[in-house]
Amino acid sequence: MLDFKDLAPAITRQRMVVEGYPTFVITDEHIKDYLSRLSVVTDMVTLIEPVTHVSELYGWAGWVHWETSGAHFYSWERPLSFFSVDIYTCKPFDPQAVLDFTREYFRTTELVAKEF
Repeated sequence: MLDFKDLAPAITRQRMVVEGYPTFVITDEHIKDYLSRLSVVTDMVTLIEPVTHVSELYGWAGWVHWETSGAHFYSWERPLSFFSVDIYTCKPFDPQAVLDFTREYFRTTELVAKEF
């Protein structure tokens, strides 16, 4: 694997992946609501309302476009109830606030996260 060199240190970039097991089936409306509220939690300016799409093979996906980048959401019902959120911003946000909000929103049985 190649070493990662920061090619643009003058540009703020913050990334975070959050994954977990929800205690309910995630729907289109949950995804839109979660991404809208995530925008508030991270203090991001929303450019378009969250959009979603469902694949019969892979489940739900959603995206919100922020002035300072955006977030993607993925949800599966099978082979297990699981979600993954990818956040990429050019403006700093509080990772602990994202974790607390996500844990509470989905009433998770387990939640993990990684920043990079």
